[in-house]
Formats: sequence, C-alpha cells, structure tokens
Amino acid sequence: MSHVLDHPALHSLTGPHARFAERRGRVLRYPVDVSPWLALPEEPDARDWADLAALAGPGAEVPLPGYRGDLPAGWEITFQVEGVQLVDDGLDAAPDDEAVRLGAADVPEILDLVARTQPGPFLPRTIELGTYLGIRREGALVALAGERLHPPGYTEISAVCTDPAYRGQGLATRLVLAVAHGIRERGEVPFLHTGAGNTNAIRLYESLGFTLRRRTAFLAARPLEGVPV
Repeated sequence: MSHVLDHPALHSLTGPHARFAERRGRVLRYPVDVSPWLALPEEPDARDWADLAALAGPGAEVPLPGYRGDLPAGWEITFQVEGVQLVDDGLDAAPDDEAVRLGAADVPEILDLVARTQPGPFLPRTIELGTYLGIRREGALVALAGERLHPPGYTEISAVCTDPAYRGQGLATRLVLAVAHGIRERGEVPFLHTGAGNTNAIRLYESLGFTLRRRTAFLAARPLEGVPV
C-alpha cells in the first residue's frame, strides 16, 4: 500500500479538496486558475493517458509532479527537475503576531510578489486552497507562506517567499512556523516540496524541524500531434 504523500495530489483531489476536482475518467486535476497540479491513477494505462491528453487539450503541456514511470509513445517531456519532499519531524510551530491572513482582495499583491520571487506557481484562485499568511511593512506585502495540497491528515506549506529587500530578517521562517501552527491545530502534519538543488532552503527547513521523507521529480510533458484521445 502506498502512502498518501506518495501521491499527494491524487489524495487531495479525492479527499479534502474533492470540491475542486475536474475529472475525465480516472484523471483528476485542479481548475487551471487554482493549481497546475493534477493526478493520474497510481498505475495509469493507455486510456488514462488518452483522457489526460483530452483533458489538457491539443498539444497542451501538463505537469506530472512525482511521476516516475515511463511516458507512453506519443508523449514528450518538456521540463524535468529533481525535487524533495520534507515532513514535520519536530517543528517549533507557533503563531506570529505580525502575520495577517490574506484573502481574495490581496491576490493582485500576492501575484506581484510571487512574480518577483518565483517560489512556485500561484494562480488567481490558489488562495482558495487554504490559509495564506503575509507580513506587511509600511502597508506593502513583503513575505508570504500558505497551504496548498491537502491529502488526508496532511497539509502542504507552499508559496514561501520574501521580497528581496527584506530578506535576511527571518520573515519567511516565521510565516512557515505560523502556517505550520495552524495545520497542527487541526491535528494534521505539515509537509512541503522544494527542488533537490535548493540546498540552502533544504538546510533551513531541516533546521526548523522538517525531515526528508522522499526524493521526487517535478516534470511536465505534452502529447505530440496526432496522439489519439
């Protein structure tokens, strides 16, 4: 039996995030303005790949985070990078008095900060996935962290970023611990993903109390023209 964190998008979209799920056959995805994550079955067959191609649309690139199998004929990898998954193993989680909860009205400012800091995808409706906290200085949003994937019993911390002018002050660390506190308060376990080559971030997360659970992959692929759907 695989663990829910081996296929976090699948277990999110069939669990706590089922309300977001768009489905074709056994393939699930978030709405394209919510998250790029999608979920194949644990052992996809030819029909699943055809459904994925149809769901994506002709020639569209689709993300396949965590997928380690072979691509079927007629598909090509367009992006691939190694990643890691880390899980709470003793975080000193705590609320933060300066952290404010962000909402829909804050999305334009969040999108601007994300565009400048590149922590990973954040889309117009990503904020609906969970709690997002920010720190403001002189009214401007300068640091961010929040919740993304939500497999049963776990919540992913994501979109961790700080305006370059405010780095080195520990703001992102404080927000990670504040988001983790909220997750823990629900009786769930925080986890997160980052690139395997992002060694500074990995060292920071491990110093906070995260531990490496597994290595994974972030990749994207697209069906070549003429692939049947």
